[in-house]
Amino acid sequence: MKGTLYICGTPIGNLEDITLRALNVLKKVDLIAAEDTRHTKKLLSHYQINTPVTSYYEYNKFKKAPYLIEKIRNGQKIALVSDAGMPGISDPGYFIVNLALKNDIKVIPIPGVSAVITALVVSGLPSEHFIFEGFLPRKCTERKKYFGKIESENRTLIFYETPHRLKKTLRDMLKIWGDRRIVIARELTKKYEEVLRGEISEILKVLEDREIKGEITLIVEGNTRGEKYDESDLMKRDKIIEEFLKELILQKYSNKEIIKIAQEKLNISKNIIYKKLLEIKDSG
Repeated sequence: MKGTLYICGTPIGNLEDITLRALNVLKKVDLIAAEDTRHTKKLLSHYQINTPVTSYYEYNKFKKAPYLIEKIRNGQKIALVSDAGMPGISDPGYFIVNLALKNDIKVIPIPGVSAVITALVVSGLPSEHFIFEGFLPRKCTERKKYFGKIESENRTLIFYETPHRLKKTLRDMLKIWGDRRIVIARELTKKYEEVLRGEISEILKVLEDREIKGEITLIVEGNTRGEKYDESDLMKRDKIIEEFLKELILQKYSNKEIIKIAQEKLNISKNIIYKKLLEIKDSG
């Protein structure tokens, strides 16, 4: 009988963020295929798991994947893990999963934490519709070209970025897109976890004299300026904004608080809110 390939989620930082099911799978499989064996062995040691570990990463996937698939064809159970989170997200997991499916091998997901979703839910940016774009292009010219291509995307955007490129990336964003709300989620679930929220220009000032370290997930507000409405749509939207702001005024919120709340709830730019707020207060 053929064995099974388990796609096993592991913690993105805090070792306690692993499911009981994942621990049981890691104990019972014949072999664990890991992106970085040293990193994975720390997790296994913490939970006193003695299952053998072998490497499977971007630069050996073409040789190693067929080797692992052959073991599974001969009846072994293998768990695939990445350094952090769910395998297959910005790592070579996709390749071996497809090879397993082509060989009619059963693939079972063992869900776990994801940096993408973890960062999104604490960001405060709209989460109903979003896209994950992985790592951004390394070269400045390619990055700017890429930003130009997705400038009109109105869904919330999520990226991975390296610490040494983060400031350059934000400057490129500001130049191509103008100011937008962003969130930098750094070292999530770890000791030095940090979540920075603000507009691109504000975050750049915060980071200006800082040396940035750690794993970074970058969440960016979608384009809300390029939306097109007919006249009736505009009137309806204007009325909704006006009623929402009037309610906040009645609740004695300050202008700054009203703008922040309205941005989060209505997903519109600060300039639109501020202009409407002045109109309401001027009219009485």
